[in-house]
Amino acid sequence: MHADYPWAAAPLIVSAPMAKVAMPKLAVAVSKAGGLGFIAAGYHSDHLEDLLEEAEDLLQEGIAETPIKVEEGTPKFLPVGIGFITWSASLEKALPSFSRYCPAAVWLFAPPQGFRDLIPWVTRIREATACRSKIWVQVGSVSDAVEVVEAIDPDVIVVQGLDAGGHSLARGASIISLVPEIKDKLRELWPFPQKQIDVFAAGGISDSRGVAAAVALGAHGCVLGTRFLASPESLVAHGYQKALLDASDGGTSTVRTKIYDKVRDIHGWPEGYDGRGLINKTFIDHLNGLSEVKNRELYREELNRGDKGYGVNGRLTTYAGTGVGLIREVIPAGDIVKSLREGARALLYGQNHVSKL
Repeated sequence: MHADYPWAAAPLIVSAPMAKVAMPKLAVAVSKAGGLGFIAAGYHSDHLEDLLEEAEDLLQEGIAETPIKVEEGTPKFLPVGIGFITWSASLEKALPSFSRYCPAAVWLFAPPQGFRDLIPWVTRIREATACRSKIWVQVGSVSDAVEVVEAIDPDVIVVQGLDAGGHSLARGASIISLVPEIKDKLRELWPFPQKQIDVFAAGGISDSRGVAAAVALGAHGCVLGTRFLASPESLVAHGYQKALLDASDGGTSTVRTKIYDKVRDIHGWPEGYDGRGLINKTFIDHLNGLSEVKNRELYREELNRGDKGYGVNGRLTTYAGTGVGLIREVIPAGDIVKSLREGARALLYGQNHVSKL
């Protein structure tokens, strides 16, 4: 893995490509700290080249202070990733950007019909980048993992457990059982693989103890989303961040539901997906039988309240995982990466051990 991400340190801490909030500033801060940051192309591929150009500019800032760099050539290699929600994003719109920039990794999520839908994405991105952009695919079940490996031979499988915030499979297991079962199944089916497929854990990880636990389960690294929302580099409102800091007991203060998409007029997620967010008046009213039309109307009115629209007495969508209760302060993304990595190393190997990818 060190050959693919030479600037990174182990265990590799990754920031998820959270739609609309994980932009170049967050991704670059994570990579500069020895992690791997993903930019969210999200629901579409518009302005992708602009996002990658912004990342290039940010990577050049303070270049003498960091071991990472933009590698020249055609296309330019960037030590960040880019993530696509593939049921909605356009491959054709994305491809021209790869003629100028080669991100270190491309994360593919939620194909419309099945993982074979990703074959054109993988084929054409690998052609455009000469296989330099590593292919990451997010899965939420053992059967999904097997299907992905058989269909497209990814470089990395992101195993997302049910504790994750935002969108994922509505039914599933936590990483406690999912990561080792997927690793066992892949080893059973392909005992002598031509190349290693790395497994990363995602869902409910908020501190160094979660990172260490995931590594002990067999993960090569960890992906965090909610924790990075509580950083100044994320594009979320102050009210959103305050709601995260105020929350506790994530298993009861968050809920998996489709109502947060419906009130925002987001439609098209494949069957079997929903999103986990903090419980607020939008969900409570939905639970009590308020019509979707009226709920959407109230949601739009709430947008005018700005930061006051978040929290248990607000209505605005606040996606978060069950690990939200472990988040107590907003700190820079780079500091999050370093503290999680060093804390996990101490737990796994002892204070004086230095680990390399």
